[in-house]
Amino acid sequence: MSTLPDVHAAEPIPPHVMEDIQNLMQSGDLFRYTAPSDAPVALLEAEFANMLGSKYALAVSSCSAALFLSLKALDLPRDARVLIPGFTFAAVPSAVIHADCYPVLCEVSDNYRVDLTDFEAKLDETISAVIISHMRGHTSDMDAIMSLCNARGIPVIEDAAHSLGTIWNGQNIGTIGKIGCFSFQSYKMINAGEGGILVTDDADLVARAIIMSGAYEHNWKKHPVLQDAFAKWQNMLPLYNLRLSNLSAVVIRAQLPELARRCSDGLRNHDYLAQILNTSPYVDVPDPLPAETRAPDSIQFNLVGMDPHQISAFSKTAADAGVKVQVFGASADNARAFWNWKFIPNLPELPQTRKMLMSACDVRLPVRLTTPELDAIADVIFTALKASLTQTIAAE
Repeated sequence: MSTLPDVHAAEPIPPHVMEDIQNLMQSGDLFRYTAPSDAPVALLEAEFANMLGSKYALAVSSCSAALFLSLKALDLPRDARVLIPGFTFAAVPSAVIHADCYPVLCEVSDNYRVDLTDFEAKLDETISAVIISHMRGHTSDMDAIMSLCNARGIPVIEDAAHSLGTIWNGQNIGTIGKIGCFSFQSYKMINAGEGGILVTDDADLVARAIIMSGAYEHNWKKHPVLQDAFAKWQNMLPLYNLRLSNLSAVVIRAQLPELARRCSDGLRNHDYLAQILNTSPYVDVPDPLPAETRAPDSIQFNLVGMDPHQISAFSKTAADAGVKVQVFGASADNARAFWNWKFIPNLPELPQTRKMLMSACDVRLPVRLTTPELDAIADVIFTALKASLTQTIAAE
């Protein structure tokens, strides 16, 4: 059996970036607005927007910052209600709270995607905006969601932190809603440790976001957006200083040419392991939706016909053997379990989502993994399944 890989180790940064980093360090121009033009952050924004087919991009300190700025740029009233999925990372409802809005949670199905019946029921006249989290790269039915939201004039923000490179009906995820937000955190397709970016085709919206991101005085003039969009907001908006540094931008830009290959490798690895795992009657890896071409860097699966004690034993046995299987709802403080978002006033109960999270498993799959390494991961999962079921039977 192949040696188990370290699934938390990222793919190496391309070595040719070192020359660019050295040149940048020698110049000392780490602040994005030091140079009059063509700063690494500005070049990143232009390249990223072009890659996705968007008019504008704004690089910021994190995807959370991008979500926050998107909400502020929409100029929503205080306490505006924002509809979000009940299965997402805690940073999403946190961004809503930070933007002085109120998160409204809707149910999520066993396939990790928005439950459209509950979504439509909660998309009433009190909702001012929607954030759709493509959680762990699983795309909800964007055709149905956009149809419902467009009919009501409700703007959609795509939280595409896990979905850079995913395609929906031939269109890049993140470009379907009014704004798309992406992450460059270490466990994402492009790794800068931290960082984020938002894209949009709306000049006025991105102008507001640019100023609030920290383009003080006349630094906004270094952004290629219609100047008329900026002028009326000069000194009218608060500055939150959520800028990305040139050093991070250099690291990110070096990886953009690797994205297509990484997406292809990630999908190959995911589908290979999914096919193996789905041979077990105790495992269900949900299929992608027909319109969806995914770009996964992890795999999620549901445990079938197992009680909480068996699930706990399975997770512990797999971890002891070297494969960390996160069961989203099993730990007391998981940031993806909605009942742990105690910062939300009057936190609702979502029985369908809770049930899913109690048996939904997550395993990191860096795109660099080889077939023997994937086989080794599958062997540990199957061995842990057998052991957990056998232990339970013996205890009875």
